Order: sequence, then structure tokens, then C-alpha cells
Amino acid sequence: MTASRLLLTAVALVLFAGFSALGYWQLERRAWKLDLIEQVDQRLAAAPVAAPGPAQWNSLGPDDEYRRLQLRGRYLHDRETFVQAMTRFGSGYWVITPLQTRAGWIVLVNRGFVDADHRDPANRPGPRPRGAIDVAGLLRPSEPDGRLLQPNRPGEDRWYSRDVGAIARARGLDVDRVAPYFIDRAGPRPPGAWPIAGLTVVKFRNAHLGYALTWFALAGMSLLGLGIALRTPRR
Repeated sequence: MTASRLLLTAVALVLFAGFSALGYWQLERRAWKLDLIEQVDQRLAAAPVAAPGPAQWNSLGPDDEYRRLQLRGRYLHDRETFVQAMTRFGSGYWVITPLQTRAGWIVLVNRGFVDADHRDPANRPGPRPRGAIDVAGLLRPSEPDGRLLQPNRPGEDRWYSRDVGAIARARGLDVDRVAPYFIDRAGPRPPGAWPIAGLTVVKFRNAHLGYALTWFALAGMSLLGLGIALRTPRR
């Protein structure tokens, strides 16, 4: 075998090994994603638990996201924040309101979505909830820094993500007493009520099998191309 064909064979085998490794990696990613989806489905189907208090904050992790919570407290409507949002109802805002518990600590609650016409509480039917109320929803981690190309601008009161720490500081809350997570309030929505709760999208993109098949196809093409090249007489 000539030096050129040896080099061609080496290159093709390297490509085959690399494409195959990427294919197996995507299969591993698919198994991980399916396990994640199953875990989240189990949390969504489980009974609500008490919202984690200060003693539990340091132990919270990814396994707690989308856990169903319940707690009791009173809304601090004067510290409300509006975060830009896009939902199936169109563009508008998430209404983020601090809820002070009876124990004194605070958790930010995403009370739901409002469009531009209902951003002003005076334009919403019915009074805002007052006094001690029960809240149920999903635990969500803080979303620091804003969105890609749209950082939060606390000085201008322009918010693109639900950054718990930044919102707490901007609203003059004691950050040490504010939970490091927020709660997406659960529905259902009474007819004509604003904000609209229960809009959490729990969906995980899982295209890993397609990616794996693509990599394996490229690996096969590498060997096929090598075979054709070796069988072709040199000119």
C-alpha cells in the first residue's frame, strides 16, 4: 500500500472513531434526558410539600426544580416587579410579588401573566389579594443576569429574567431573608381574572436520537468512502 493510501486509511479511521464516539455520546445524553423527564414527571405528580425555609436553602439543587410547593403568607404589593414575558396569550409581563411568611422570611411569587393593558392593577377586575393567603405552585431556580443580549437593567426597572437576588435588592428587601428560588403560582384561572397563573412550560427538547443516528451515518460514510477510494485504481 502506498504512502498516500496509508494516509487516507488513517484519516478515514480517525473520522470513523470520532463520529462513532459522538454517536455514543448522544445516546448517553438521550438516556440522561429521558431520566430527567421521568424525574420531573414524578415531581409534578407528587403531593405538594411545604416551601423550603431558610434552614433548607443551602441544600437546594437541580433535583428540587419543579417540585410542587405550598405556603401561607401575605403579599407585599408595594414591592411588585414586572418581568417581560412571552406566552401563548402574547407578549406582556410576569407579575413578581414578594410573599412574606408568618415566620418572617420572604419568597418571590410569580403570580402569573398580564398583558400591557392589565399591567396596572387598577385595570384588572377584582381587588388584589390581601391578608394571609395560601399559595401553591412550582419551585423554580433564580434566573440571574437576564436573557441573551438583554441583561436586566435594575436602574431602569427593566427586567428580562426572574433574577431573585437582583429583584430583592432593587425592591429594598433583606436579601438574607429572601428565598433563593421563586414560585410559579399554579392555576386554574377564573374567567376574566388577571394575572393568569399556571403557565409554566415543562418541556424538554429531546433530539439526541436523531443526532446519534447522524453521527453514526457519518461514521459509516467514512468507511464507505475509504472502501471506494481503495478500490479505485490509481491514475
